[in-house]
Amino acid sequence: MAGVSLRRKHKLSDLIVEDVKRRIVSDRLKPGDRLPNEKDLIEQYGCAKGTVREALKGLEVEGLIVTKTGPTGGAYLTQPTVDHAARALRNFLHFQHLDGDQIYQLRILIEEEVAASVVGRLSENDFRALEDNIALCAHPPQDEEEQRTQRIAELEFHNMLAALCPNPLLAFLGRFLNDLLRDLVVLKKVYLPARGQFGEANLDYHRRLLDAYRREDEATVRRLMREHMCDAHDHLHALEGEVAKRFLLDGPPHGH
Repeated sequence: MAGVSLRRKHKLSDLIVEDVKRRIVSDRLKPGDRLPNEKDLIEQYGCAKGTVREALKGLEVEGLIVTKTGPTGGAYLTQPTVDHAARALRNFLHFQHLDGDQIYQLRILIEEEVAASVVGRLSENDFRALEDNIALCAHPPQDEEEQRTQRIAELEFHNMLAALCPNPLLAFLGRFLNDLLRDLVVLKKVYLPARGQFGEANLDYHRRLLDAYRREDEATVRRLMREHMCDAHDHLHALEGEVAKRFLLDGPPHGH
């Protein structure tokens, strides 16, 4: 009876989508594995062609399959990217009107764990990439565009560490929170108030973190990252206050 009740509440196409997801987990399916063809799916689920096509479209929208045409055509499993997985959640949170305080309440905890997890895992190529990132932010910005670029590069430093994290959940949360901050920086133009101390502090912490990574000093990495996050939180809080004050005095930009 529970099964009958469930089918009454949900469209059959949605149940097919959920069944495919269950099989991905239970059967340990991999990207590149092919789903049964349309005819076989119709027979398997005892439904109309339109229902199967609706289910396949739903799986495609969620980034779980790609469809190919031709002799080897059909529906193939594909792994959603981090961007695809996070985009809908970020869009949802935009309407919750998050501020920096709320993001940092979690980011302070996550960044410390991500940072500690990659101690001893950085290659020379990783060190060079992080050094290049630091060099991009090592001079005072010449204009508004460069100021924006440097703020985003500072967040990318942390995304580069998240990409090396062996725990996929920690890595996702780190990247997700960094992208939330990037949206906050760009959409609210939090990068606009001139606050050279913020950039200098970020630069100093990143350099000291890199040195601790080279020494594989996990305790120092943890301490520096926590201090860095607390300091960044304080700076962002002050910047948001300046942006809010400017908005009250000048009003929104023309055209908005």
